[in-house]
Amino acid sequence: MTNKSEWYNRAAMAVAAPGLKFIFSAVIITVLFFLIGLTFIGWLALFVTLFICWFFRDPERAIPNDPNGIISPADGKIIVVEEKVNNEFTKQGCIKVSIFMNVFNVHVNRIPFNGVIEDVIYVPGKFINASFDKASEHNERNALVIRTESGLLYGVVQIAGLIARRIVCEVKKGDVVKRGSRYGMICFGSRLDLYLPLDSKISVSIGQKVQAGTTILAYFKEQ
Repeated sequence: MTNKSEWYNRAAMAVAAPGLKFIFSAVIITVLFFLIGLTFIGWLALFVTLFICWFFRDPERAIPNDPNGIISPADGKIIVVEEKVNNEFTKQGCIKVSIFMNVFNVHVNRIPFNGVIEDVIYVPGKFINASFDKASEHNERNALVIRTESGLLYGVVQIAGLIARRIVCEVKKGDVVKRGSRYGMICFGSRLDLYLPLDSKISVSIGQKVQAGTTILAYFKEQ
């Protein structure tokens, strides 16, 4: 059966599906400027249109086949790696890994590891700069709580930022998801947090640049 997440996985012309309406709108406005003789503004609008096309790019990625590898859900830079005694999503001790996405990163988000979505938790909030750690607690966010085939529980959280005001999530509770599959995006720069079991082996460090679908962030303990 074809579900919404499978539809999302089929990128149109290497452009993320949620970006198509922004691109079409920009094209129409650009054409109108030229038609009414506002040539200079038309060229500026064309530049903006090209940037929007580039921003919503959705390249294919080669997914690592390491059986215990947890891949990055986003392009960006590691800004937090820390242990926490509890968290609001998996309700257990965890290692938190945060990735900051700037406006120049690919913004399509991918599933870190195979499993079944136990819960989708949307939390309304503010739009603080996503590079600040308080954004994890105060900003608008959308979390997936996923249980692996071996019974491990982890969370992946999309967090809106100062400019990013639209979170797209195309999966729902009960969906079976595969590592590396596309599941959503955050428009115009933001942050993703991962909440992993405490016995996970972290393979990245603060300041490191990562790529969605290809960089292994950590490894689950072998079962």
